[in-house]
Amino acid sequence: MSGKGKKSSGQQLKPEPEAQTNPYADTLKRLRDAFNSGRTQPAEFRVSQLRGLSRFLKENRKLLLDTLAQDLNKPTFEADISEIVLCESEIRLALKNLDAWMKDERVEKNLATQLDSAFIRKEPYGVTLIIAPWNYPLNLLLVPLVGAVAAGNCVVLKPSEMSKGMEKVIAEVLPQYLDKNCFATVLGGPEEATILLKNKFDYIFFTGSPRVGQIVMAAASKYLTPLTLELGGKNPCYVDDNCDPQNVANRVAWFRFFNAGQTCVAPDYILCSRETQEKLLPALQRAVTQFYGKDPQSSPDLARIINNKHFHRLCGLLGNGRAAIGGQSDEQERYIAPTVLVDVKETDPVMQEEIFGPILPILNVQSVEEAIAFIRKREKPLALYAFSNDSKVVNKVLDETSSGSFGGNNGFMFMTITSMPFGGIGHSGMGQYHGKFTFDTFSHLRGCILCSPRLEIINKIRYPPYSPGRQRLLVWLLEHKLGLPCSIL
Repeated sequence: MSGKGKKSSGQQLKPEPEAQTNPYADTLKRLRDAFNSGRTQPAEFRVSQLRGLSRFLKENRKLLLDTLAQDLNKPTFEADISEIVLCESEIRLALKNLDAWMKDERVEKNLATQLDSAFIRKEPYGVTLIIAPWNYPLNLLLVPLVGAVAAGNCVVLKPSEMSKGMEKVIAEVLPQYLDKNCFATVLGGPEEATILLKNKFDYIFFTGSPRVGQIVMAAASKYLTPLTLELGGKNPCYVDDNCDPQNVANRVAWFRFFNAGQTCVAPDYILCSRETQEKLLPALQRAVTQFYGKDPQSSPDLARIINNKHFHRLCGLLGNGRAAIGGQSDEQERYIAPTVLVDVKETDPVMQEEIFGPILPILNVQSVEEAIAFIRKREKPLALYAFSNDSKVVNKVLDETSSGSFGGNNGFMFMTITSMPFGGIGHSGMGQYHGKFTFDTFSHLRGCILCSPRLEIINKIRYPPYSPGRQRLLVWLLEHKLGLPCSIL
């Protein structure tokens, strides 16, 4: 699972910290020296570190589940599926395919280069930085780490200080399974993260809010550091009149209230007609009761809000429109009931920011065309959903909108498919990862051509003095391909 929204990765960064020293200089030098020594390059080293990550998950499974329960009251089911199992899947995929991923990739050549060897080499960037948020504090740290390790990089990990228990586990337990010369963990909050970002990295991978993403991007620009930004946004969910209200309610409720709504790809609001709303509300109430009982607060399957700051922010949003379902809260437990808001206006605060909690507003539209127009005039979302019994309606929404990912009659199950890329577009982020896409993200694709030092006579066509005949011949050679593998090297 992924999540950004109001989580801000726990990094409420200050653009200009009052730091006169660089406490991370020695750590970064140690990692850079290790990388420059070639230590991380061999496949054997990468495999050993990936196996170390696998042992970390297996040997500390109970500790990780207990810690996630401590930080977010995550049900074991949700924590296991969204945090541990998905990480294990990424590691298995990398171990199975590492040799193939690392191999030079031969490319098609034109006739002018048929006697040369042309290929793409996958090179690690060097010393990389991964900044993770608090809502899926294990998944959103380890999944990028798997790709960075597989690609042969050294890595600095910055877990969120807001998920205090998991931050401690990452700092104290994870290093026992990795090469300490090649990996390091930096702790702390906004001040420490801001100072850390003043250092030069070869690649930065950030998961967090768009606001903090702008600060990270500004810091990266000082050194022209390439980066991936996994950000958030308001994910629309269109529900067509032609649908089964209960099926839609079951699916939307699970995806919306999973992890108490603290998921960046959760449906953030519903667009539907008033007639469909009237059918959907009782179906959503039945789904909430079926999932969490008549008293959701006592359910062991509903997570809690990360801290008091986010709890109070969400309580402020409960006053928007009218709570047709839920609306209750308990500050002592940081509990907010699964809530559905109706009579919401586009200008209400709940529609101006990513909610990142168990609150689902419904806005009314009269047609799929009106829904598409509403979606298109806002920032491109990280995910977009459409529900209809008519495949033409689902495909119309898909064809006429843009988003990081799309789910037709489904929620964020695309997050479990390692063969698909995941990432935002525009305001919701840049860059992609998951599976081989993470390996590619942390690899520089180096175009290479190797030529013979002999056979200079072949090259004479390129040299002055130029002539129209030589020009025509060279153009023809550049535009045509033989289609046969040929190399003199």
